[in-house]
Amino acid sequence: MPLEGYRDLIVWQKSMALVAEVYQLTAKYPKTEIFGLVSQSRRCAVSIPSNIAEGRTRGSRKDFRQFLIIAQASGAELETQIELAKNLKFLSAQDSEKAEAVLLEVMKMLSSIIKKLS
Repeated sequence: MPLEGYRDLIVWQKSMALVAEVYQLTAKYPKTEIFGLVSQSRRCAVSIPSNIAEGRTRGSRKDFRQFLIIAQASGAELETQIELAKNLKFLSAQDSEKAEAVLLEVMKMLSSIIKKLS
């Protein structure tokens, strides 16, 4: 597998869509959370496609796998933050439905690729 062309990866494309969802979702949070949960959630979301891209261009399967593991960890962190936002009543389960569905899809894809690279 040549390690180039991260833009062609479906997982990168879907994670970019996830970033847009998270930005829309966090725009609904209270303004008092701009430096808290809003900022942290957005950074986690951005970290996912960023790590996929960086890992893909590093030049080795081992590096790519490691960056995918980091992207997956950011996904778990984001999942936790969305759950926290629901618990704090910043958003409803219905509000977060689309972002959670995309995140689940991205996480499954990351798992699959990580296994294939092992």
